[in-house]
Amino acid sequence: MDEEVKLHGFWPSNYVYKVIWALKLKGIKYEYIEEDLSNKSDLLLKYNPVYQKVPVLVHGGKPVPESSVILEYIEDTWPQPYPLFPEDAFDRAMARFWINFGNEKGLVFYSFFKAGQGQKEEAAKQVLEVLKTLEEHGLGSKKFFGGESINAVDLSFGFLPYWFECIEEVLGIKVIESTSLPRLHSWLENFKEEPLIKENCPDGEKLLGHMKKVRASFRVD
Repeated sequence: MDEEVKLHGFWPSNYVYKVIWALKLKGIKYEYIEEDLSNKSDLLLKYNPVYQKVPVLVHGGKPVPESSVILEYIEDTWPQPYPLFPEDAFDRAMARFWINFGNEKGLVFYSFFKAGQGQKEEAAKQVLEVLKTLEEHGLGSKKFFGGESINAVDLSFGFLPYWFECIEEVLGIKVIESTSLPRLHSWLENFKEEPLIKENCPDGEKLLGHMKKVRASFRVD
């Protein structure tokens, strides 16, 4: 399918990078359109009138919002040359399960980011419990959630190596360590070292600065 592909995004958004990585893995050419979320474009409001958020993938003039939905759309539209979901029906269902798990637990990570000085330790414990479940039952002994190669589940947890690391630095608390989460820690390092991921990630210092500004806006300390 050779219809024009556009992606409306915002550079610090981990949800946007999920889609960027998927497009890159598939080798799909696209035009990236940066949005100012403090002054949303008419196109963004037109393409995503319900949530008015990024990312929005526009394929042949038809908009698809929400990152997890976009990943499935990309897979259904361009199944080759790089599958994002397993071919086996059960494995595919489990991939969707863990993507949904991550979406549902997003509030736990957000609460950690917003936690005040007296709440940070408890919030970190709650994050650790979520990550232990992910490590034990989701990742297991595999290199990636997709086995030997990255799949949609890896992309969905791709915020851990960059965005969550920034949160840890801002709060001064380290959660993902080789001692407490050895397999997830290894996954994190393997994910960051994948050439396609490494070449398409946000600037670390710029992202950290952005996260510090967001944290300061919470006025929690």
